[in-house]
Amino acid sequence: MKYPIGIQSFDRIRQEGYVYVDKTALIYDLVCNGTIYFLSRPRRFGKSLLISTLKHYFLGHKELFEGLAIDAQEKEWIVYPVFHMDFNGGNFTKQGELAKTLTDYVGEWEQIFGSNERETTLGARFKGVIRRAHEQTGQRVVVLIDEYDKPILDVLDTEVSFVDESGNRIRLEDEHRNILKGFYSTFKAADADLRFVMLTGVTKFSQVSVFSGFNQPKDISMDKRYEALCGITQEELEEVFAEPIREMAEEFNVEAEEMKKMLKLQYDGYHFSPAMQDIYNPFSLLNAFDMKMLRDYWFASGTPTYLIRLLGHNNEQINELTGKYYDASEFIDYKADVERSLPMIYQSGYLTIKDYDETTYSFLLDFPNNEVRKGFLSLIASNYLKSSEDTPESWVRDSFRQLNRGEVVPFCESLTAFLASIPYDSHEALKDIKATEKHFQYTFYLILRLIGVYCQAIKVEDRQSYGRVDCTLEMKEYVYILEFKMDGSADEALQQIEAKGYAKPYATDPRQVIRIGMNFSSETRTIAEWKSEI
Repeated sequence: MKYPIGIQSFDRIRQEGYVYVDKTALIYDLVCNGTIYFLSRPRRFGKSLLISTLKHYFLGHKELFEGLAIDAQEKEWIVYPVFHMDFNGGNFTKQGELAKTLTDYVGEWEQIFGSNERETTLGARFKGVIRRAHEQTGQRVVVLIDEYDKPILDVLDTEVSFVDESGNRIRLEDEHRNILKGFYSTFKAADADLRFVMLTGVTKFSQVSVFSGFNQPKDISMDKRYEALCGITQEELEEVFAEPIREMAEEFNVEAEEMKKMLKLQYDGYHFSPAMQDIYNPFSLLNAFDMKMLRDYWFASGTPTYLIRLLGHNNEQINELTGKYYDASEFIDYKADVERSLPMIYQSGYLTIKDYDETTYSFLLDFPNNEVRKGFLSLIASNYLKSSEDTPESWVRDSFRQLNRGEVVPFCESLTAFLASIPYDSHEALKDIKATEKHFQYTFYLILRLIGVYCQAIKVEDRQSYGRVDCTLEMKEYVYILEFKMDGSADEALQQIEAKGYAKPYATDPRQVIRIGMNFSSETRTIAEWKSEI
């Protein structure tokens, strides 16, 4: 089986025999039931392939669709004039690059359908060439825009600016918003000449910015009918990829059903509507089948720089963002604000919907799968836990191996040393005991969450009928119950585990239960004392 890794051209996939997961039934439904659409999906989720498929459909390339669902649905195969714009390859951190890109596209279409010297602005030229294309072909125009938001994301929350002809300093982000607002407003004036418009991107900016001035596109990002338009469903996985699943199972020396569970934990878990249909990350899945290895392919392919910038000055810690219910307005219908990173974290694919409460129209957000959980926590930890001795990732792997072997002493000693190596005075917030306690809690949250990626199960601040356990780590042969104190004692921590009965849920568990009590010193900002008992 040939996997189209890095190939986003529908014609090449079909002509060169690459595997294609048939989305054409959904595409046919889409084009028959609307005109102007917007779709938000994370990077490398198949948006470009969707745009390419739409392009060839509207160009009437029937031969490429033979054997697919749409082949039996479409009878006419009308050829439309198609205007396709792709912002993926541009470097929009340079002043003038966006205007040049748009000018090049419009100029290319004017060479085919003609120009008018009275049309002096980009918007006017775009509107004019759409009208002439309609008049000359007798068919309304199709406009397909891939990664419409990249010119803004490239400069979002940066100080990149330039001086205009009047001597005023203009932020490049503001200029890009204004250029795109004027350009996209063409759709409203050209409504009679348009057959279909699709814009894709990572994030949806508010109506008062980029989309202001033109007919609001129908946002299908959370429409349950099109939830599987990009990505791979469980049914598609089992139907299309049965053979590579079997091959991977042989490689891992497990049964096919166990291999499916492993793939699900690593790459599944995305939900894009209240219907909660499971969607796999296609980029990671195809790479896993090709390499026959479970690695963090999507996260390793690049973290958006704008996300790092946003997290750099956001006051919300990741443990305060995950595992909580939010009203849809807080992360879907919003005004992009660099001080509120939740919407962009969600739409970038680092958080996803895990539950839907119909009574309050609220959504539970959390990490979609192990790949994203590990990668995102590692990203946060590398910026927050700036150890002078070791990287968080390598320390976490060593710690997991120690805990998996029941080596409590080496684990506690290495944790003490790791915490001591972190230059806490670099964190400006640590000015009083409350800030120190919050920092202590967050530090342990990150560390334990990272270790938990490798465990069979992890429970942080788990609420039981007897109380709330700080952390429980479940290994193959061991269960660790950890309780932390600040400026107290390890004995107090162990006594709490016993008094509250935190170990009772594991009374019949064949694994060995190990209780660990730790005391954190606000003065030395590391573990002052620890004790364990079986």
